[in-house]
This record gives sequence, structure tokens and C-alpha cells, in this order.
Amino acid sequence: MVGNATRALIISNRRITGLSADVIAELVAEVGPLWHERHQAKLTSRPRKRAVGAGAKHRLVFVDRLLAMLVHLRHGVTHDVLACSFAVDRSTITRAIGEIRPLLAERGCTISPGVRLRTLAEVIDHLGASGQTGIIDGTEIRVRRPAAGRKDRDVFISGKNKQNAVKTMVLTDQNGRVLFSSPARPGSCADITHARQLGLVKLLADGPVVEVLADAGYQALGAQTGGRVVTPPHRKFKKDAPDWYEEMYERQRKAHSSRRIRVEHGIAHLKNWRALARHLGRREHISDTVQAVAGLLSHQQTADLNPRRQR
Repeated sequence: MVGNATRALIISNRRITGLSADVIAELVAEVGPLWHERHQAKLTSRPRKRAVGAGAKHRLVFVDRLLAMLVHLRHGVTHDVLACSFAVDRSTITRAIGEIRPLLAERGCTISPGVRLRTLAEVIDHLGASGQTGIIDGTEIRVRRPAAGRKDRDVFISGKNKQNAVKTMVLTDQNGRVLFSSPARPGSCADITHARQLGLVKLLADGPVVEVLADAGYQALGAQTGGRVVTPPHRKFKKDAPDWYEEMYERQRKAHSSRRIRVEHGIAHLKNWRALARHLGRREHISDTVQAVAGLLSHQQTADLNPRRQR
């Protein structure tokens, strides 16, 4: 358990947690009751020889559990180092992270104080209602190589980077604010296949009129969604193209790229959290980790855009 002075230093220094003190206070007020409720439900759900509350008391209070989770996500600090920093056993840190991570993942992405987007359908409805343009792109996160002998060992090998990875689809608005991050899929899954599996085609074809920018990996979605997915222009001449065509093609390609680049900025902000630069934990936890970081980042972006919070 850290002292009050150390705890205050961690909370006040945004470089340590990636979040401002105001956002951390809101997380404590929101996630704290959920953690206590689930913790009590877990205690009462199994046969007991002693009453609930008997025995040793927690040395790691909820605020410290949340701070340990944030430091782990932001800097990729190992459980052993966190255990030394918070003066508890490593198993306590591991248990705390396992309890806090799904609570953060369930929060969704914040678009305004108290308003959250948790599903892709909600994001499409929000873009349609606000008249904004969405931008999608896939990003890969390196993971540990599966053990030898596993039947699905090869599905994690990315055809692009030739490394073991998982893939997630990120959707931002036209300003680069993160609105959605999908559950992770093995690295061999193509970007367009992942988008189809998430139901993006049906949501755009049957939902509100929304323009979504994408790179060349999503070109077939344009025809399937009635032109709502806008991709770079096709190159009609493979060789010996006229000069006028090369000039027009480059102008159109650069115009599209300058609009789509915002999603790359959003992904870069996600990868600033070291847990997503390379995931060293269990692969089944990566989806919760991605969605937790996306929710935290969007919450901080919303706080930065809110004039009431600016100092």
C-alpha cells in the first residue's frame, strides 16, 4: 500500500497514468462502486466457513488498484515491479488487474460527459445524428507466439508484418477522436473480413447516411454499402499511364489520404499506451485491454475538449 503523498504524486502527474486528476476522480466515482458490488457478490456466491468481512483486510484499496492498472496500461510495467512499488505481493497486483480491466473495457468510449458509445451500431447512429464523417482502419498488436503443437498456431501470423499479432479495427471521427475499438482477431484476418464480421456492411446499408473513409484494404465495401465507404481511387492504368492521368490520380489519392490521416493519429495515441505497443500478457485478455485503453483515451480527449475543464 502506497502512502498518501505517493498516491497524490501519481494522480497529479499525467505522465505517469496518461490521465488528468479530474478524469481519475471520475473513474474512482464510477468504477469504484461497480468493483465493490462485484467483489461482494463474489464473496457471497461461494460456501464460506467465516462471515463476509472476517479475516485479513485488503492492503490494496480500490484507488491503488485503479492506479496500478493505469500505470500497467500506460507504461507496460510488469506485475513484479508494481508489487514492489505498492508494497504488496505480486499475486495481489495480478488479481487487481484482472478485476479492474473488464470494468474499464465495459465503459465504452466517451463522446460527452456521461454519454458513452459501447457498440458499433451506437457509433454509426451517433455519426449519422451528428453529421460527422467516420474513419476506419485496422491496426496490429504483437503478441506472444502460441505454444508448439496448437492447431491454431498459424492463424496469429500476420501476412503483412510476418509476426505473431492480433488485429483490431479502430473507428474515429473526422477530428481523430476514438469512438470505437473492436474486439481483437488473429493477425491473419484481413481488414475487410474483420469489418464484415463486425456487421459494418449491414449497419451502413440499413442505417443512417454516414460517410466512412477507409484505405485501399476496404475497397470492396464501397459497392456493398452504396458508396458510403469511401476508399482511394482505383488505378486504371497499370503501366504506360498518360501524364494527365498520373496527375489526376495523385491529386485524388493525396486528397483522400489527407482526410483519412486522422485515424492514424488516433491509433498512434492508442499505441502510446505501452500495453498496446506489444502485449506481453495472455492473448485472451487483449480484447479487454484494447477496449479499456480506447475508453480511457476517449474520456481524456473529451475532458480536454470540454472548456469547463481547461485550465
